[in-house]
Amino acid sequence: MNNAHESVDVLIIGAGLAGIGGACQLRRNCPDHSFMILESRSASGGTWDLFRYPGIRSDSDMYTYSYGFKPWRDKATIADGHKILNYIREAAAENDVERHILYQHKVVAANWSSSDNRWLVTAERGGSGDGSGESVTISCKFMFNCCGYYDYEQGYTPEFAGIEDFRGQVVHAQHWPANLDYQDKRVVVIGSGATAVTLVPAMSKDTASLVMLQRTPTYIASIPAEDPMAERLRKWLPDNWVFRLTRWQKVLFQMYIYHLSRRKPRELRRYLLGQVRKALGPDYDVATHFTPNYYPWDQRLCAVPDGDLFTAIRAGNAEVVTDHIDKFNFEGIQLKSGKQLNADIVILATGLNLKFAGGVKHSVDGKEIDITEHFIYRGMMFSGMPNMAFTVGYTNSSWTLKTDLTGKYVCRLLNKMDRGNYSTVTPRMKGEVDEVPLLDFDAGYVLRARKQFPKNGNRLPWKNYQNYVRDFIGLRLGRLNDDELEFR
Repeated sequence: MNNAHESVDVLIIGAGLAGIGGACQLRRNCPDHSFMILESRSASGGTWDLFRYPGIRSDSDMYTYSYGFKPWRDKATIADGHKILNYIREAAAENDVERHILYQHKVVAANWSSSDNRWLVTAERGGSGDGSGESVTISCKFMFNCCGYYDYEQGYTPEFAGIEDFRGQVVHAQHWPANLDYQDKRVVVIGSGATAVTLVPAMSKDTASLVMLQRTPTYIASIPAEDPMAERLRKWLPDNWVFRLTRWQKVLFQMYIYHLSRRKPRELRRYLLGQVRKALGPDYDVATHFTPNYYPWDQRLCAVPDGDLFTAIRAGNAEVVTDHIDKFNFEGIQLKSGKQLNADIVILATGLNLKFAGGVKHSVDGKEIDITEHFIYRGMMFSGMPNMAFTVGYTNSSWTLKTDLTGKYVCRLLNKMDRGNYSTVTPRMKGEVDEVPLLDFDAGYVLRARKQFPKNGNRLPWKNYQNYVRDFIGLRLGRLNDDELEFR
């Protein structure tokens, strides 16, 4: 493609789980619409191609993390990263999506032209968004941003005093070196979230010693590696039925657990900690190392298949230390308690940086738009911004449940625009709307980035709900003639 404008009906930004899913929805529900996917990296798969650390796996069950239109047929409930990547690429191949992807095209800006009723999207080909690549422009009727909300280029790294004095190797899990040798090495993993609880059991059998160093504990639940209900159903029903029944069972169970955490947090806390005590034995100090100072689902729960983290601890292959870092030194890490952790390798499983909608700069008729000043319509569009949607998932359930609903809703919008010969669809706020937090969630990566988020309202259609059944009814079954959605 040269620098001349290329034009499509729908431009999708991002070829990860959400972008490929959205493209598949277009192929299935809007076959007459031309589309293109712009992907900043050189391969599809998003997170599942980016992350290469040992043991990388889903932190949600695959019956709800997979696409609704493509049954998850593998027996694994929590799946390894390579299986998820293959699944995403299979979906792209089955729906003839791959040929529509332009790789190494990083979208940096998008301007809506009111005179043309189109978006002009600027991307850098072969660059990293810093002006080093060749600039290309694509024109589209509808823009669908599927970048998610975290920064692929840089994981979160806290400031550690004396880190330059450490003689060993420091690695961030998001940027895993291809040939990192940790065989028979002393390893410290800093963190307590999904990445840390994945790394520890995956590495523990090969290291001389492995310590998971955490400031505060996380709630960790053991779930079966293979779902027992699905196993029983497979004896009697075809795979498609097994998938759909198990998917809905998982959805309802996730909702039950979340509502229990809001209504009876002490009871859920007692149950989760009781399971940990059962896994680690009566002599383990669960109060110090696995008892958070908040209630379940104030932050995200971590799931471990068949309790593999607890198995590694029980076998003596891994240790959990709960303390604060004072400073790094030549041999390792000095803790505020006075304890020293010597290490050859320190792995930072310290979390993500958020970058809403890929950090794209939006403008309307050349005037730059600050998305933090706009309200979100039905969890996927911005007030006053025409012909645009974006994807974000749930914090209390699987990401893909919401991105599936968003993709189907966008297809419904596009088909209604065709039927009515409309050129624009724009959310328009009517009446009073009070602002409430978009993500009512106390995870560190959310708290650090709240100023980047758009506004969330206190009523429909301006409130982003964390409830799949409610969204399923509203987005899949609800009518599109909303008083606050303007078709022209």
